[in-house]
Amino acid sequence: MKEAMLYEKLDDQKVKCAVCSHRCVIKEGNRGICRVRENQEGTLYALNYGKTAAANIDPIEKKPLYHFLPHTKAFSIGTEGCNMKCSWCQNWRISQSPEPDKAVNGRNLPPEDVVEQALNNNCESIAYTYTEPTIFLEYALDTMKIAHKKDLKNVWVSNGYMTKETLAEIIPYLDAANIDYKGPAELYKKYTGSRLEPIKENLKYLYQAGVHLEVTTLVIPDLNDKKDQLEEIAQFIADELGSNVAWHVSRFYPGWKMQDRSRTPIETIKMARSIGEKAGLKYVHMGNV
Repeated sequence: MKEAMLYEKLDDQKVKCAVCSHRCVIKEGNRGICRVRENQEGTLYALNYGKTAAANIDPIEKKPLYHFLPHTKAFSIGTEGCNMKCSWCQNWRISQSPEPDKAVNGRNLPPEDVVEQALNNNCESIAYTYTEPTIFLEYALDTMKIAHKKDLKNVWVSNGYMTKETLAEIIPYLDAANIDYKGPAELYKKYTGSRLEPIKENLKYLYQAGVHLEVTTLVIPDLNDKKDQLEEIAQFIADELGSNVAWHVSRFYPGWKMQDRSRTPIETIKMARSIGEKAGLKYVHMGNV
């Protein structure tokens, strides 16, 4: 473990974390919503530092990034924990671990070794993915700094719920990001335990900072698949980010807490693509079809 970044010490040995937009106030002996940042006697620690729960070599298109280093490989890592509780999560076994009182699991893979493995496997980038990279900021940032010196690109696949303080730390080393825009504000509140507005602000911040940006929406039946809901997302991308920002509209398959919901009809994904094109987006990609 490692002492966490971006936190404030409060009275009575409490701390306030400023890594993600929850800004958890954590009592001594407790953890934040992510379950991997723990207050130990008034000091906040990242329990997941260097503990890789998943490490793979992926095509960059799997992130998905279709307009950044196409046809190259990304060395992908992620740790346990997440700052959201999406009922449809594909990686719930690691994103929703550990239990609040359990040890954080993962294979020991220091930042130097991540970079070495990426280079040895002819990868052109390192992707911080599978779970939310914001909650392993310390591990990711140390790796990003080494990768940057070795001419490796850094990619975040993120739910976008970080703070401006976190963005200020990572943007000097961040080359590309794919950020989820999941749907309307009510969806975020009911199904993820978070808020939409910080994500929209962070998307604009990343775009204005010159980071290569692509956006993904997992289209889920009876949740975010209505015409007006998809139009709202497409129009935001067109108006606030620009017509060159790619929008990935992906098909939902039943999983985790949504086993009883049907897969997304292909016709719905085609409708989403048409909505994006009508909004003026140049690149709308259908995923999981």
